[in-house]
Amino acid sequence: MELKDLGDPQYIALETFRKSGEGVVTPVWTVAENGKLFVWTMGGSWKAKRIRKNSRVRLAASDARGKPKGGWVEAQARILDAPEEEAKMRRRLAAKYGLMYRLFGLMARLRGGGDGHIVLEISPA
Repeated sequence: MELKDLGDPQYIALETFRKSGEGVVTPVWTVAENGKLFVWTMGGSWKAKRIRKNSRVRLAASDARGKPKGGWVEAQARILDAPEEEAKMRRRLAAKYGLMYRLFGLMARLRGGGDGHIVLEISPA
């Protein structure tokens, strides 16, 4: 299975790797564009920290809890932290997830969060 075979699922299980090699799976929203997948996350999240140390990731289409619905795909992740990348990602997410994205954004702002996001660009391995 290849990255392009995933299509543009609503959720993916994103597996990142600890120093020990142990995988950690996290369900995330994703947007497919130009043969790559894009994920929006907090810059200080554990998945972002693990990707900074090891760009290898695995992906599978999943349900909202991260339970894979199909086979795993090997890929490479890269962090895009420029402000224009965050703005572009917000537009992508709003177009794909609509009201659900806006509600989650509102809840994050009410909790005092919502700043410090980065974009993960995921490409074929």
